[in-house]
Amino acid sequence: MGTPHNAAGKGEIARCVLMPGDPLRAKYIADTYLEQPQCFNTVRNMFGYTGIYKGEKISVMGGGMGMPSVGIYSYELYHFYDVDTIVRIGSAGAIQDEVRLKDIVIGMGACTDSNYVSQYGLPGYYAPIADFKLLDYAVRKAEEQKLSVKVGNVLSSDIFYHDDSGVNDKWRKMGVLAVEMEAAALYMNAARAGKRALCMLTISDHLYRNESLSAQERQTGFDEMMKLALEFSQLKS
Repeated sequence: MGTPHNAAGKGEIARCVLMPGDPLRAKYIADTYLEQPQCFNTVRNMFGYTGIYKGEKISVMGGGMGMPSVGIYSYELYHFYDVDTIVRIGSAGAIQDEVRLKDIVIGMGACTDSNYVSQYGLPGYYAPIADFKLLDYAVRKAEEQKLSVKVGNVLSSDIFYHDDSGVNDKWRKMGVLAVEMEAAALYMNAARAGKRALCMLTISDHLYRNESLSAQERQTGFDEMMKLALEFSQLKS
């Protein structure tokens, strides 16, 4: 087996995959939280691991930055490795006043400025959304763990350094909670494949209050999100 971007063999990847952008964060999760972690991919240093969490098999693999990257990795997982659930775990910049540093934002929907959807030739606009069962499970588990969670629309942008300095004002007016770069492509790939996806984001900075987490605060905040995401190993389809 194997693809141009993934060296895993048949059966080496669990049906549920957690997908941080940073491959080193995937390694951290495997080393810190998984029992018997086995590396299944090092192609392009996009590390992937499968291990055991609370008695259940789960995988974690980096997805890279931006929709083209996560689009490739999630497509291959869905279509070539029998993966049925991908949970993106990443960081985001808040644009609403009620969203605070270290909050976990769960993307119920993902607005985008990307042209990714054009490949499907749809006769109108498409609204990329999360799988409701995953969304509901994440919210309930977050409440059990007493985590600060916001649920709503996020923006998946193709552009990190935008030439229009006021572009976020327009999304802010529409109630978008935070900005990231991958969820919309993941949601579209899941929809097209008939699979499931969810995006959970730790707020690392606030774009309107000039606030950002320190390196230590980032690690603590991301650990809370990682432990929440690992609970998907317990979710029965």
